[in-house]
Amino acid sequence: MDDGMQLLDELSMIYTTCVMFYATFSHQRSVKGSTLIFAIAVFIAGFITAYYVYIKDPLFHQNAFALLTAIVFFRNLYGMEVSLRPSRQAKRRAEFGRREANDTKEQASIDQRDLEILKTMYQMIPVGLGSIALGFLIWNLDNAFCPTLRRWRREVGLPWGILLEGHGWWHIFTGIAQYFNLTWSIWLRYCFDGEQDQVELVWPSLVTSMPLVERRDKHHSGLRRKKTV
Repeated sequence: MDDGMQLLDELSMIYTTCVMFYATFSHQRSVKGSTLIFAIAVFIAGFITAYYVYIKDPLFHQNAFALLTAIVFFRNLYGMEVSLRPSRQAKRRAEFGRREANDTKEQASIDQRDLEILKTMYQMIPVGLGSIALGFLIWNLDNAFCPTLRRWRREVGLPWGILLEGHGWWHIFTGIAQYFNLTWSIWLRYCFDGEQDQVELVWPSLVTSMPLVERRDKHHSGLRRKKTV
């Protein structure tokens, strides 16, 4: 891959993560606050682009991508715990002197719902993290042993030689990771807005299927699929 195409291929990952950065940090903010977050995201994308084009060092790109991804991930993780963990909710209500709006039985039902959501989210997170970690490992191995892998691909030939395309596997696994991240973020957005009951996560199998956030009324008129939250 020539330098121009490689830059285009790799910088798209930065831009996608900057979009996630904006979506994560601008939620429930004022127009002024959202505009500021947008300006920060554009600045980050512009700075990384300019500096990467100047130095053309893949290590800088990897570190920038990893840092941005970590910032978005830990912000969402914090928001998830604060918004859904019943013990944290009770503490916040006590700190702000809020009276319980629901009776004990109803509150227990709400807490159980949120705990089930947390449980499923914590099942999603390792899949996403594991996918991106595996992709990152393959990408670095591909860079480190590129001449050897290229020779093996030529010896094996098509179609099986394509399985030794480490850069292709990197895109597959990061694509899976980003899908889980986006799905998690969409579900979190409903939870942040207190609309957990309007949607559910459909995930028939942890291994052979991908999770999908759907409105609950879609399932009320037909056969419910296995493992919904």
